Amino acid sequence: MEERLDEKILDYINAAEKKEEQKDICNGPIKIGKKFYEFEETEFFDGKINMYIPNTFEDMPLEAKKLKYPSENRPDIIKSNENGSIAVTFKLIDSYLTDEQIEELKDTMKIINNRLNPANIYFDEGILEVDEKKIGYFDFKSSAIDDFLYNFIFLFALQEKTIMGTFSCSYSDYDEWKDIVVEMVNTIKTNKVENN
Repeated sequence: MEERLDEKILDYINAAEKKEEQKDICNGPIKIGKKFYEFEETEFFDGKINMYIPNTFEDMPLEAKKLKYPSENRPDIIKSNENGSIAVTFKLIDSYLTDEQIEELKDTMKIINNRLNPANIYFDEGILEVDEKKIGYFDFKSSAIDDFLYNFIFLFALQEKTIMGTFSCSYSDYDEWKDIVVEMVNTIKTNKVENN
């Protein structure tokens, strides 16, 4: 009886410690897997969008971009870790979008994604209210040449145009990154000056 009680106490302490590790990404280093990451507010599209991302993420070199995103329609911005295995991207799409259309766009994108890649396994989807904006998202597991990937797609309106953001990492790191990605998306701020 005493042994089981000790185990329960240990489980409780371990769970509390794990929760304590997952601190706010805006306040100091966060342990993700075996590494510590510091997040900092980063500007995209000449300051039209701000979002916290790991401060070690840098613009992916052109050759690596062409390899990882072979389509000429690749994202405008690709920030990644040193070896390119974890990446955050943004693409500005010249397609009219308002907050009211976010849910419909998210649903459509998911259907298209599923048609193109029927083997994908989908997890969550929804709408986040961030900085007075609606951000639609869905996430899924996909297969790559030599690995499975975790993908988080997020969509929102910027000056009535469409922004599609993505986060991707190896599926083996999915558990470590999933909540962090949602936190990252929750730090998005858009420039309030809609038209000059």
